[in-house]
Amino acid sequence: MPVAEITVILADDHNIVREGIAALCAAQGMRVLGQCSDGKSAFELIRSHAPDFALLDMHMPVMTGVEVIRRLRSAGCPSKLVILSISREEATVREALRAGADAYLVKDGPSRHLLDAINFIRDGGIYVSPLLRGAGLFGRGAETRDTDPLSTLSPREMEVFSYLVNGLRAKDIADLLNISPKTVDTYRASLMRKLNVHDLVGLVKFAIERNLTSTSAQR
Repeated sequence: MPVAEITVILADDHNIVREGIAALCAAQGMRVLGQCSDGKSAFELIRSHAPDFALLDMHMPVMTGVEVIRRLRSAGCPSKLVILSISREEATVREALRAGADAYLVKDGPSRHLLDAINFIRDGGIYVSPLLRGAGLFGRGAETRDTDPLSTLSPREMEVFSYLVNGLRAKDIADLLNISPKTVDTYRASLMRKLNVHDLVGLVKFAIERNLTSTSAQR
């Protein structure tokens, strides 16, 4: 899938890294809406500009990339969020994905991994660098395989999950959570992907099997 017309925001406290990524994005027809070097500025830029994608360094001043993602997801941000890190630790990758990251890339990987990630998560997938897929940690699409798939949902996704399986419509959920119906749809697509179900019937079946349909789902 072509990447033309995609809008991005870049956050990294190393100028040379950020400028290199900006050049790569521009060469692929993407439009860089803004750049910054700390987590607080990243949060504010992403909230104000609502880019298609945001590329976030894991370790930045003020707030880490994961902290930025948690705050954005709690605020209902629908942007695709990509973590860039030097860390290859499994715990670090899982922390980022559980916070709501759509992709995790290592900085010493080839530039094509970034382009692959953008195309993959644009279509609803979760992408982890192929350099981290050894030892059977990640399968196709880089989705984590936790014993309890509910543990992969963010707090806001759990709220949406609970309301959906108890029969509320997207508009009603949006009113309750003070977000837009479109954002509810984004959360629904994300949590269905994480739980490996393909429609609302499957989601309800998942909840019934775990006795989660009469009360709010808890993590």
